[in-house]
Amino acid sequence: MNSSFQKFPTESSDLYLTDGGLETTLVFLEGFDLPCFAAFDLLKEEKGIEALRSYYRRFLEIAANNQTNFILESPTWRTNPDWLKQIGYSPEDLLTLNQKAIQLMQELKEEYSSKIPQILISGCLGPRGDGYQVRNQMDAKEAKSYHAPQIMAFSKFGVDLVSAITMTNVEEAHGIAQAASDANIPCVISFTLETDGKLPSGMPIQEAITLVDHSDSVPPIYYMINCAHPDHFMDKLIRGKEDPWIHRIRGIRANASCKSHEELDNSTELDRGNPADLGLQYREIKEKFPHMTVFGGCCGTDEEHVKEIILQVKTVS
Repeated sequence: MNSSFQKFPTESSDLYLTDGGLETTLVFLEGFDLPCFAAFDLLKEEKGIEALRSYYRRFLEIAANNQTNFILESPTWRTNPDWLKQIGYSPEDLLTLNQKAIQLMQELKEEYSSKIPQILISGCLGPRGDGYQVRNQMDAKEAKSYHAPQIMAFSKFGVDLVSAITMTNVEEAHGIAQAASDANIPCVISFTLETDGKLPSGMPIQEAITLVDHSDSVPPIYYMINCAHPDHFMDKLIRGKEDPWIHRIRGIRANASCKSHEELDNSTELDRGNPADLGLQYREIKEKFPHMTVFGGCCGTDEEHVKEIILQVKTVS
């Protein structure tokens, strides 16, 4: 069923699912102790690899049952030099860990290739600093140099695209787009938003998208919003409904909780929100913005949320 020709979400109106809140699921629901919230640390032993495999299978089954496409995001959000050092890994581990992660994605793709119309493998990378705050801020040139080794590793090990998620500022997003362009690999930029619908840097999302699109790199193939609840950004999307930038957003990976990032950071218990209500909010997004085709979850979401999301979104498409 899976053809050798890879079709990106920008090239069709087909639905693409992805997973939910990987780290929050592993920590709060499965009891893993992830240093610095780094899922890649599980790749060091077979028990951890099996936990990751089980996690992804649950979402792949949802895609198979609903006959939607799927984007496998590698568990490599923290696998960049600063976080590796902080957790106790060496610089040389960057290549090995990213290779292990992509190999796992390739195994899962092969396992489900006959059950799902199309599976794309995305090399996932996160910000140099925190996904909730603007830390270790770089200009575009520095960001390009910093993220290039991980992007080159993704390219070497055979991903279909790279996705930079929880991006907090436009300069780092710009640098990642440049590095992906140099590596000749399609790039997706996903911005995290605060309760006011702006990036943690304070920049409106429409301005961030416009600036990256008009930078001196090949533009991302599309943009996403993640790590924010629909209540935080829906009004901004509606106000921009007729503007060109809104059509550059192709996907949503929302948080389960309506809480702010500061509140979530200080929480000792998981806020799963209401999966059914979240599904209805995704339905509203799809109704108002039919060009959006990539859907999954972020912090606090699990397979129950994604089941509700696809249940509602499919009624619109």
